[in-house]
Amino acid sequence: MMHTSAKAALGAYTNLAAECKVLPEDSEYIEIRRKIMGDIILKTNELTKKYDNKIVVDSLHLEIEKGEIFGLLGPNGAGKSTTMNMICSIVKPSAGSIELFGKKIHKQKKEMVKKIGYIPQELAIHGNLKAWENVELFTSLYGLKGNQLKKAVEEALRYVGLWDKKDVFSKKFSGGMKRRLNIACAIGHNPELLIFDEPTVGIDPQSRNFILEKIKESNKNGATVVYTSHYMEEVEAICSRIAIMDNGKVIAIGSSSQLKKMVTDKEDITLEEVFLTLTGKKLRDYGGL
Repeated sequence: MMHTSAKAALGAYTNLAAECKVLPEDSEYIEIRRKIMGDIILKTNELTKKYDNKIVVDSLHLEIEKGEIFGLLGPNGAGKSTTMNMICSIVKPSAGSIELFGKKIHKQKKEMVKKIGYIPQELAIHGNLKAWENVELFTSLYGLKGNQLKKAVEEALRYVGLWDKKDVFSKKFSGGMKRRLNIACAIGHNPELLIFDEPTVGIDPQSRNFILEKIKESNKNGATVVYTSHYMEEVEAICSRIAIMDNGKVIAIGSSSQLKKMVTDKEDITLEEVFLTLTGKKLRDYGGL
């Protein structure tokens, strides 16, 4: 159902939850949501990551349904990037497990990774390669060859609006163009799960809007999305459900309106105010966790 009527399904899900007046992640709320949204596509069980004596991700439990745009928020050092790196098999968990599409990822790693498109915060593109060469390089890692690879490269570049710049070296691109090329490199193999780690950092408003619209389009076409950003308005605009992490744990989860109701009855509170209420205003000088 999500492939053809994602917007209608999300609207029905929100209305049903509101009518039942249930709290985020209440058992009744979960049952309602799953009737609308469908199967679990990603599940973590007691997922933990330690570096020396520091626990970065602490017994994390998450369930993400097929067809969601799921927002993951947290202050610096909350464990967001480490969580995504474990999901993508870039970092090995210290304990716990990850299930993708109903299968333990460590048992069928190669098969599962092919279903993921990971767009990292740090640009992965190579400046001395042309746009099409960058996309071809990354897409070929998933086993595409010949005409299939050529078609995939063209489709990915057209999707991010860079086909007319295919022969330009990426080092000559603007910041927004590099971000779009970064996305193209991750979607050429047509993944079912897209993971975006702050894809709009440091770019112009037009490029930012373009990327957000493309994320919504990808979701409408059937992709499930996990999205992290420090721009609260972005998360509120595109995400059907949001989790807030702090100190390696999820401390709140639900729709934007539900998160607001957890904090106050005021109607004019912003998601940023909710975030600061739950995580505090103290500066977090951590990097890349």
